[in-house]
Amino acid sequence: MNVTLPKKEKLNIKAIVIYTVSIIACIVAIIVIGLSAYYGSEELDRLITVGGSNISQEDIDYQLLVSNFDSIFQNQLEEYNTAANIKKIDDGQEIVYTYYAKDETKENSYDLNLNIPYININNETIAGYNQEIKETYERKAESTLESENQNIIYTVQYEATIENDILSLIIRANLKEGSNAQRDIIQTFNYDLRNNKEISLEEAIEQKQLDIKDVQDKIDEEIALAEQQVEDLRTLGYSIFARDADDEMYKIENTQDFFIKDGNIYIIYAYGNENLTDAMDLIIV
Repeated sequence: MNVTLPKKEKLNIKAIVIYTVSIIACIVAIIVIGLSAYYGSEELDRLITVGGSNISQEDIDYQLLVSNFDSIFQNQLEEYNTAANIKKIDDGQEIVYTYYAKDETKENSYDLNLNIPYININNETIAGYNQEIKETYERKAESTLESENQNIIYTVQYEATIENDILSLIIRANLKEGSNAQRDIIQTFNYDLRNNKEISLEEAIEQKQLDIKDVQDKIDEEIALAEQQVEDLRTLGYSIFARDADDEMYKIENTQDFFIKDGNIYIIYAYGNENLTDAMDLIIV
C-alpha cells in the first residue's frame, strides 16, 4: 500500500510575527494589571512608562469600568441597605422587579428577548415613571408581536441600585428593524427615596462631593476626543454618527441620562434615543 505524506508547508513569516507580537502584547497587559494590583498606583507609575506617559491605577480602573458597561445589565435590583420609609404597591415583590418578560422568536418576523422593569413604590412620581416605561417598551413589544415579515430584533435589559437612599434605574433597549441601522436606546430614572423627589445629575454630583466644573471639563474633554476620532474615521470613508462638542446637550444641566453604581456616576449620551444609530458616549465620574 502506497502512503503519500502531505507536503511540508512553508512557514508564513508574516503570520509568525503577528502572532508573536499579539502574544507579547497580551503578556504585557497581564503584567501591567498584575503590577498595579501588587504595587499600587504610585509604585506602578514609577515602574512602568509607555510612550512617555505613565500608566496609573486610576487609568486602568477607569478603562475597566468603561469596558464592563455592557455586563452591568442583570435585570435585577442589586443588594442594598436603606433607611428610607418605602411604601410598596406589592409587598411580595422587590422594590424593582421584572414585570414583563418574554423570549420569543418567529421566523422572518421577530426575535424578542425582553425584561421590562417595574418600580414597586406607591408614589405619584414613580407611577409616572412606570407609565412611561410601559408606553415605551411594552407597547413596542406588543406591536412587534403583531408584526409579520418585518425582521425585527428587539431586546430590553435593565439594572437597578439603591445607594445613599438614591434609587437608580437604567434601561437599555436594542432595536433592529428590517434593513434599518440598529438603535441602542438608554433611559434612566433617579429618585431620592428619603426626600421623595427626582434628582438631577447636578445633585448627584454634589452628593458625591465632586466639583461641578471638574465634571463638566471631563465631559467636554471626552466628547471633544470622541468628535475628533469620529472625524478621523469619517475622513477614511467610514459612516459613523457625528458628534458636535459645542452642542448644549453635553451641559450638565441638560444631561438626562445617568446611572449610579458602586459610588460611580455613569453619564450616558445614547444617540440612538433619537436617531437610527447604536453610537454612544460614556463618561464615568
